[in-house]
Amino acid sequence: MIDPVLTDEPSLADAYSLPLEDINLSDPYLFSQNRWEEYFQRVRDEDPVHYLKDSPFGPFWSITRFEDIVAVDTNHEVFSSEPFIMIGDPDKTIPITNFISMDPPKHDEQRAAVQSVVAPRNLAAMEDLIRERISAILDQLPVGKSFDWVSSVSMELTSQMLATIFDFPYEERHKLVYWSDMATGAPELSGGTAEPEERFAALNDMVNSFTTLWKQKAASRKAGSPVNFDLISLMESNEDTRDMITRPEEFMGNLGLLIVGGNDTTRNSITGSVLAMNKFPDQFAKLRANPKLIPNMVSEIIRWQTPLSHMRRIAKRDIELGGKLIKKGDKVVMWYASGNRDERVIDNPNQVIIDRANARHHLSFGFGIHRCMGNRLGEMQLRITWEEILKRFDDVKVMEEPERVHSNFVNGYSSMQVKLTPKAA
Repeated sequence: MIDPVLTDEPSLADAYSLPLEDINLSDPYLFSQNRWEEYFQRVRDEDPVHYLKDSPFGPFWSITRFEDIVAVDTNHEVFSSEPFIMIGDPDKTIPITNFISMDPPKHDEQRAAVQSVVAPRNLAAMEDLIRERISAILDQLPVGKSFDWVSSVSMELTSQMLATIFDFPYEERHKLVYWSDMATGAPELSGGTAEPEERFAALNDMVNSFTTLWKQKAASRKAGSPVNFDLISLMESNEDTRDMITRPEEFMGNLGLLIVGGNDTTRNSITGSVLAMNKFPDQFAKLRANPKLIPNMVSEIIRWQTPLSHMRRIAKRDIELGGKLIKKGDKVVMWYASGNRDERVIDNPNQVIIDRANARHHLSFGFGIHRCMGNRLGEMQLRITWEEILKRFDDVKVMEEPERVHSNFVNGYSSMQVKLTPKAA
């Protein structure tokens, strides 16, 4: 039994006690208190295309069923990603844009510039490095003593791999995770808790650090060195993106996008996978008995966890969806976390079933032109992590309910205490 964590956060009402039209699915407390499932369940059942006329993020439509989300996500001609993909709008004093917040053709040009970093040959080359790094991390963990899995494992592995794909100074790798948290943590974007001054300083540090790295890559290329397959080298050497450094809003925005994309999916799925194996011990027993289920379990965990809860769009014209008229200019929020629990498409969606048929059919990576570029890298990191866990440990016991991120965008964990039981000799 996982013990609860006491909290000073406000108490949320029962989802079924509220007028349907007043339900605010963007409330970050739904996620930090892990109450989001019941709220989304009610809206999915009773009003799947749900309009909220007043929220801290302005009026918006919530799309909560699987098939409706796919319909929006695959129709970029009607549902635009511009100017931003989080439910809130950026602070105008820190203007940012990035390719996930663009429509074709500019989106296609900028995405193509960095796509090859996760090409199959590069992923194959990374596999041994990932295994080496997660093995070293796991071998240094205390056995039989409670410790924080998030900081010791999930954040450590993702920071190491981010440093690799950016060719960022390894000794400063933890900055990458911190910058990711600051990029998504503004109250006006996600209901997060990042203070404006701290966030501005962090993003300024990020831009300055990557400007220095960009200039080093440019000098190396001009001196005749071959172009490396790291993200900065690829952007600096590509005709469509090599002048991005002269456009600060794009430079900052794309750096933030690539860091968040490389951090949050993997980091929170690694933590969520351990939590899931505690909540569903029969599935953990099944996994220990048959480690060949790990690849399928990875897809199931990414569905169940849904590391990024939503993406937003703007309607470019009036359109009917689910019997509702969405008007030109309306904000439309696709709640991936809700669609991944839609029993109309997924049997027993609140359960983790590691041998689920068609487990890869989930929304966590999105659909259409904005489908997650690094999905295979994230899956590979989670797969290798569990291959190495099962070699070493009979149990990874969660000691209490984890502390969750206060955000309606990042569906993740800030800490989780665990205790390891080593594998019997």
